Amino acid sequence: MIKNPYKFIISFAWLLFFSGTIFSQDTASVFPWKVASKKISDGRYELVFSTTVSGKWELYSPLQKTDLQTTELQFNDPSILQEGKFSEKGEVKEIQHPLFEEGALRAYHSPAEWTATIQFRDKDSVPAQLQGKFLYTYGNSADTSFYPSSEFSFIVALEGGKESSTKILALSIDINNPVNNCGDEGTKNKSILSIFLLGLLGGLIALLTPCVFPMVPVTVTFFTKKSQHRSKGITNAVLYGLFIFLIYILITVPFHVANKAISPEIFNNISTNVWLNLIFFAVFVFFALSFFGLFEIGLPAGLANKMDSKSGLGNIGGIFFMAATLAIVSFSCTGPILGTLLVGVADQGAWPLTAGAAGFGLALGLPFALFAMFPHWLQSLPKSGGWMTDVKVVLGFLELGLAIKFFSNADLVKQWGLLKREVFIGLWILIGLLTVLYLLGKIKFSHSLPVKRFSFTRIAFIVLFASVTIYLLPGLTNTKWADLKIISGFPPPRTTYSIYGSSNGHNGIFEPLQNNYEEALATAKKENKPVLIDFTGWACVNCRRMEEKVWPDPLVDSLMRTRFVVVSLYVDERRKLPLTEQTVVKTKNGNEKSIITVGDKWSTFQTENFGATSQPQYAIITADEKALTKTKFYTPDADEFATWLQCGLDAFRKNKRP
Repeated sequence: MIKNPYKFIISFAWLLFFSGTIFSQDTASVFPWKVASKKISDGRYELVFSTTVSGKWELYSPLQKTDLQTTELQFNDPSILQEGKFSEKGEVKEIQHPLFEEGALRAYHSPAEWTATIQFRDKDSVPAQLQGKFLYTYGNSADTSFYPSSEFSFIVALEGGKESSTKILALSIDINNPVNNCGDEGTKNKSILSIFLLGLLGGLIALLTPCVFPMVPVTVTFFTKKSQHRSKGITNAVLYGLFIFLIYILITVPFHVANKAISPEIFNNISTNVWLNLIFFAVFVFFALSFFGLFEIGLPAGLANKMDSKSGLGNIGGIFFMAATLAIVSFSCTGPILGTLLVGVADQGAWPLTAGAAGFGLALGLPFALFAMFPHWLQSLPKSGGWMTDVKVVLGFLELGLAIKFFSNADLVKQWGLLKREVFIGLWILIGLLTVLYLLGKIKFSHSLPVKRFSFTRIAFIVLFASVTIYLLPGLTNTKWADLKIISGFPPPRTTYSIYGSSNGHNGIFEPLQNNYEEALATAKKENKPVLIDFTGWACVNCRRMEEKVWPDPLVDSLMRTRFVVVSLYVDERRKLPLTEQTVVKTKNGNEKSIITVGDKWSTFQTENFGATSQPQYAIITADEKALTKTKFYTPDADEFATWLQCGLDAFRKNKRP
């Protein structure tokens, strides 16, 4: 039985993170694997893996005397099967490893060659290049080290395989020299300033939470009373606030490093990653249950205590560790707010992440400095009491609402169909109703106090949550009032993800071709129309806002429906491509990238040809792939979007002239 499930989840998450980054071995330098293939018959191949073993390491044989599995082949498609076990060549010895009490391990200290036979269920689906993962195990019995499932990702040519038909780079598309120079020069996402202000707002909200608010008077009083001179106390408090600000900025530094080292689509992948969204869902639910009083949560006590003990060191060092302690122990309240903000802007790059974290850290750190400078302000602060319990419970309900949104992101990306639009809205209505009942005193939790009077603030929040709940009610219907344009983009799309079925007639919104670029080009050529490419995503909020607020505009709808061939390319589509379409491409920056899923194909197509990684992005091209305009990003003004479409049509006519 796990006494504290939250501690278990957080500890496990940290273990996964650090084991995959900081403490991981550079196995490429330890074992320089090579792979070759040999065709045996139609659909059957031998894969030969060879390497040398040097230094202190032991490479453990795939053929052990016990049931221990040391070696495994993994492929992107379940139709590829391994026949039998590996065969091996080389000098193998039996050794005793301290971690294993029963039996000896078979290990190599010299070159090894292992062969596996694979078979394709469909002999006609053999690709020219096969991608896979070879998992092996190595270690050192002398120092008890043991590294299972060490990964070697490989690409090997297969004799007689079909060349991939996937095309990524369209040389004829020159987005910097279109026929008409209309459109956006760069990504039209939230400005850095607006993201900073959102972070500031999130920090102010976090400041009022039970994890942070009581710390303000306690910490300020500690600095002002401990210091012999008031000026020294003010300086220490200002440093404390500054360190809080810097700590939250430091959180985003790895993203700047990653931005230079890995694929430019990494930020979009972060915001739409299924497992990340499911982890956020689970963590937010645990946070909410804790705020309802079901159990107390916190980061591992040993870590918090160790940080707290460091706060007694020197002046600057001690103050820094005090700030770090606050960041750690307040995580249960600040984590959901900051996490939601950062995931919301993750697809825009590293600097927006830093701007949001900076605003958040400033809002948390600034009050400590201000109250130290003006200690008499402390008298005006409300005392911690029953109202903090109410804040905690209401925050719990809000976190349940956010948890549903994260689960919805995963559901949309995987297309499970578990959380259709009306189910999503129904759950939000239920949460709103429960929040109102709690504020009215009709629902109580174990740590709740009786409602003795209805203050102006309580009444205001009752009216707010009741109004939102009533506004959501039409969203359960299949009527013209179900659009809920104020929250457009947050629930799943009404046209394609409704319990009433996908409809082609909701408010005149039509459904473009989905993920079929080649068909769009063929249709455009046949009908003599330009192609309007919609780079979108299942979990893209701004994409839904465009579809629900801009596309239904009469002029925009008429132009898109009758004058263009519209195709929507989903960059977060996790459905795998057929084996013969999976490939490896060399990008413009010289890196090799595996194209496994539909989303891999379109996100790389967008990056390589249109120079952007965020969605929505709209492009107008001819059937022979010539750029007619610059691209257009999120444009909530229907008139502006229609003007750009008209410019594209004008460029199309101009391009046809001899």
